[in-house]
Amino acid sequence: MSRPDHRPRPEVAPGVHRLGDHVVNFYLVEDPEGPVLVDAGLPGHLGQLLDHLAASNRSPADIRAVLLTHGHPDHTGLAHVLQQAGADIRIHRHDAAILRDGPRSAMRHAGPERSVLPYLLRRPAAIATPLHLARNGAFTAPALSAGPGLRVFGADQRLEDVPGAPQAVVLPGHTPGSAAYLFPERGLLFTGDALVTHDGLTGHTGPTLVCRGFTHDSDAALAALDRLDELTTATLLLPGHGDPFTGSPQAATDRARQLGRR
Repeated sequence: MSRPDHRPRPEVAPGVHRLGDHVVNFYLVEDPEGPVLVDAGLPGHLGQLLDHLAASNRSPADIRAVLLTHGHPDHTGLAHVLQQAGADIRIHRHDAAILRDGPRSAMRHAGPERSVLPYLLRRPAAIATPLHLARNGAFTAPALSAGPGLRVFGADQRLEDVPGAPQAVVLPGHTPGSAAYLFPERGLLFTGDALVTHDGLTGHTGPTLVCRGFTHDSDAALAALDRLDELTTATLLLPGHGDPFTGSPQAATDRARQLGRR
């Protein structure tokens, strides 16, 4: 059975910790006003997060906000725990229904463009990715309650009340409510699954769109790369899957465009 690796990872940038495992990334961003999480991993990552926080004498109650790049269950697994601990949960309004209806509703609200079966037939080893998600609780996390702790946005905006004042950038395609978060003063761009550097179904490594077996609208996802090109203050891209990419967003998106939709 595949389980998350609880060993600490080095910082990927000053004050930025990459959490998760070999399949899924989420990130803790340190700020003088308090820590922020970008995405919330899988339920199986709870022990890792608790250990990481305890190492600096903190707990989930210290996390100020959780910035969700989209509503897929491998990015929202700890959102309920963190909401209960007092964190504000941010997500685009088009994916908010997945949180309210629970992780299994993702197929209804943001179903993929293609079946995963052709990918599994071409590359049987790819079955390891959905199995890993299932074994680590991706489809069993509780739904989130509506209320002040669940805050939605509908357009690009600077989140001035979040430590670091990141800019939410709407990038529909992978899901209807996909978004990235830019910390412009620090050069950090968290791309979620709008741009990744590893695709678990195809096995591709390097900047790419997630394949259509896990993407809701691949035409929109391809068009959203143009939005990333505009974020010229970013020098480090931190994806939901795969290693960080050092360089400009356009350098990454050019490589993704060369691959196109798969």
